[in-house]
Order: sequence, then structure tokens, then C-alpha cells
Amino acid sequence: MNKTSTSQSFPPIRPDAWLLDPNVVFINHGSFGACPKGILARQTAIREEIEREPVDFLVRKMPPLVDRSRAALADLIGADPADLAFVHNATAGVNAVLRSLDFQPGDEILTTVHDYNACRNVARYVAERAGARVVVADLPLPITSPEQVVETVLGHLTSRTRLALIDHITSPTALIFPIERLVGALNERGIDTLVDGAHAPGMIPLDLRRIGAAYYTGNCHKWLCAPKGAGFLHVRPDRQKGIQPPIVSHGWNRPRSGYTPLQDGFDWPGTFDPSAWICVGEAIRFVNSLLPGGLTALMRRNHDLAMLGRRMLCERLRLEPVGPEEMLGSMAAVRLPDCDLSPLDPGEEDILYGDTRYHDRLLDRYGIEVPVYHWPAAPRMVVRISAQAYNYPAQYERLVAAIPAIEEDKAGRRDSA
Repeated sequence: MNKTSTSQSFPPIRPDAWLLDPNVVFINHGSFGACPKGILARQTAIREEIEREPVDFLVRKMPPLVDRSRAALADLIGADPADLAFVHNATAGVNAVLRSLDFQPGDEILTTVHDYNACRNVARYVAERAGARVVVADLPLPITSPEQVVETVLGHLTSRTRLALIDHITSPTALIFPIERLVGALNERGIDTLVDGAHAPGMIPLDLRRIGAAYYTGNCHKWLCAPKGAGFLHVRPDRQKGIQPPIVSHGWNRPRSGYTPLQDGFDWPGTFDPSAWICVGEAIRFVNSLLPGGLTALMRRNHDLAMLGRRMLCERLRLEPVGPEEMLGSMAAVRLPDCDLSPLDPGEEDILYGDTRYHDRLLDRYGIEVPVYHWPAAPRMVVRISAQAYNYPAQYERLVAAIPAIEEDKAGRRDSA
């Protein structure tokens, strides 16, 4: 039997639980997640309760509700609640750490070519202001093994390396980096690591105590399906002093009994909507309820479905995978043919989708929502698929059928140019 056969059953799980447009093949959970109806209803109820008595809710009721979600999250990711603070997203967590540290002229911040553009921008901003510099470790595709990642990153260390900013799961290429090994090796050399774990919670098992990073930030609104604006920052106890949120507020000089300075600093950024944070515990319960075996079973199912979609693309269209299956979770990226269309006009290059012409054709003509990136730069291109509970094999079949049509269209326009 052809190993890309879709006879293996991957029926969608509770497809009616989401608000997703039934006319769109949504295989891009990785970009912003998708929040279930029930969690959104809970969020609406919280917002209504806030507005009935804003002072009573925000002053008295909110702290224990946030604490309850924090405890549920800590249990899931192997952390102590005292070391966790909620933020709006992983980029906010990266900002908090990098902008709290005191870099000196000549210091180096190490990252990789697979990092997330927004987070590299934070590193560049901080480095430029301090007279430091960002060093980018080049890991060209395809990556052959986790060992290659470790060797390449460690090979870019110098006596000036102050901090490593490393993705746990890369955004454009969907690769799971061997973060525990990297953090351990960097710790041995006296170098702290800031882990961008935006995609990790809910996609792969996490144990932050075991990883041992000085700083770890992630999102709950991606693979845990919480409302948008739910992220977290974990700071190891010996590194918490001096870490401040991007917004310094009352917590800086008004400590609360029973809370750490980290929590005091981050829990109250000023008047804001805390409903996404409060819903994190409910979202964890939801994803645990979708399959017998809970979230562990769901992660396994999503991984297997993503691998099926990747095999369809690689074998039927002869596209190149970007790394081994052992380095993939619920997303997978494959290389498309190089983009040899005319240069883009200013404003056409999109930070999320690279050449918008390719993404927009997939969406507008074929009803497929999937990111297509210029990576690491034009003309090289990758397409990244995601698999969540609501996805099923026929959706990847649609993509397999659409890509050749777009490539033929590109060829036709080249011939007529």
C-alpha cells in the first residue's frame, strides 16, 4: 500500500466546537490558534461579570481566578506557580527579559536563522542601544538531526556571548530543537538561555524544571486553544531579580502577601481585560477532554496527522522536507520551488506569509489558509501545514491538488512575460 494512503482514519474531533469558516480549509492553527466556542462563551461571561462591577471584579475577584489558571498551567508544563507570570504573548515575554537585562558594549546575543522575526527584532533593538550585537547561527535546510543543531549553536559561542535566544519549536520551519540539551550545554558554559516556546505548550510535553532554562516564554492561545492574548513567562528563581514587564505598574513598589516580585510586577499592567488569562485553566481542561488519554493522546494524533500531510506533499509533489520526523510535532514545513516571479512592489511582502501572491491564490482560489514563507530569504520558499483536532486528511489533499495548479500558473506567466 502507498504509505501516503489516507485510509488511516483521522476524523475531525468535535468540528462543531470551533467557529472556523466551513468554506475554508484551515490548516494554519500554528499562526494564531483557534479558540473553541465554549471557551469563548466563558470569556464573554467573564467580561460581562467585569462590567457589572468592574472594581469588585478587578480588585477582589480577579487575583484568585488568575491564580487558579496559573496553577493549572504550572501543573501542565512542569513548573512552580511562583516562577510563572502571565503575559499577552511570547513576544511580550521576550521583550520583558531582553529589556530587563543590562547588556554592555561588545556583548553578544546568540540566536539562529530559524528564529521568529519579532523576537529577533527585540534582540536587535536591545543590542543596538547597548552597543552589543546579535550573532545568528546559520542552520541551512534540510536539517539532518538534533545533533546538527547542538553543534552549530555551540560552534557560534564566543567569550562575548552573554545570552542565547533559542526557539523550542521554530515558527517558519516547524522544527523542534533539542532544547534540553542546548540549555544544559549553555548552562555548563555559564551562558543563560531565553527559550521562545511560543508553539510548545499543547504541542509537545513540557517539563520546565527539567529543561532548566533561565527564561522560558510561551503561548496558551496556540495549541492549548485559549483565547487570544494568553501567554506566560517562566523565570528561574535565581534569575527573577530585576526582570520587569514591558509596562511597569503598581507592583513595582506595592508587594502583595503570598506573591513573588515576579508576579507582582506582571499581574497588574494597568487596566486591562484579564479574561484570556482566566480562561487558560478551562482551555487546558477542554483539550484534555477531546480524546481518551487526554492531551497526550491529542498531541500524538495531531503529530501523526501532520506527518501524513507532509508525506502527501513530499511524495506526490516531490517536495523536499526540511528535517527528520523526530524533530516535528503538530506542524511540518516543506520546500516549494523557488519563487522566480517578478520582484514584489513595496508593501507586498508580508511578515507572516512572505510572497502574498502565493498565499492569497491558495486562499482566494482554493479556499486554503496556509502560510507560505520566503525562507530564509527570497527566492527560497516553504509551506507550513498544521494539524489540530478539527483537521482531517482530505484537507491536505486539497493543498496537494492546488500547489501544481499555482506552479503551472507561474510558469504560464513567465512564458508570457
